[in-house]
Amino acid sequence: MQEENVLIQAGLSGEQAVIYQALLEKGPQRASDLGKWTGIKRGLVYKVLEQLVAMNLVANKGGPGTVAVFSPAHPSLLLANIERKEKEIALTKDMLEGSLGALVSKYNLLAGKPNIRFFEGAEGVASVVRDSLTSKTEILTYADNEAMNKYYPALNQENISLRKKSQIKKRIISVDSPYIRELAKNDDPEITERRVLRNVHNFATAMQIYDNKVAYVTLEPERSIGFIIEDRAVYAMQKDLFETMWQMAEPLSP
Repeated sequence: MQEENVLIQAGLSGEQAVIYQALLEKGPQRASDLGKWTGIKRGLVYKVLEQLVAMNLVANKGGPGTVAVFSPAHPSLLLANIERKEKEIALTKDMLEGSLGALVSKYNLLAGKPNIRFFEGAEGVASVVRDSLTSKTEILTYADNEAMNKYYPALNQENISLRKKSQIKKRIISVDSPYIRELAKNDDPEITERRVLRNVHNFATAMQIYDNKVAYVTLEPERSIGFIIEDRAVYAMQKDLFETMWQMAEPLSP
């Protein structure tokens, strides 16, 4: 009984454990004999044996025109099966962690609660920036592109390239400077429109407004953090504020 419990803990069902243990104790058996030994109905015995064969714990020694005889595989395969399942669980966990933010976001929106996700480090900042590439709406941005190109040059170029590929349009409000005016000459008018504000200190944080989300990233490498707020009311307020600032800002022609 103790061994049967161990087999169940190893992942076998009750019937699988009983039949596998019977094969270990009695040696190769026909399904009908296993039914007699275990008290399990013949139809269920065949079903369980098929399952054990699929798990590589039992081998079918029967040939064409002969009565099938089933033999147990080495018990060490139980450990191999557990290790395989552990790898599958680890992979599933990684996939779930990658999708959990989106799933929680949908749940919170359904429940009327804001969804807030926090990220740290360079990879965290990259995750926040890349999230905007899923946008179905135009992206509205406040950004100090000089700092962005200084601290995250590869990420910035990647973002521009992927926006171009997906034709995601962006309007940017930047702090006026000779650097920004020179940079604006290279803006692709198909996907980017830029305006500048004078007499404003450099932005220490970049903000992106899109798809009912407001995303922030710091532009200082010693404080690499970012977060995404997903809430219709917060989005609507920030969008309206951006449109007001847009009207006040000076257009730059590429």
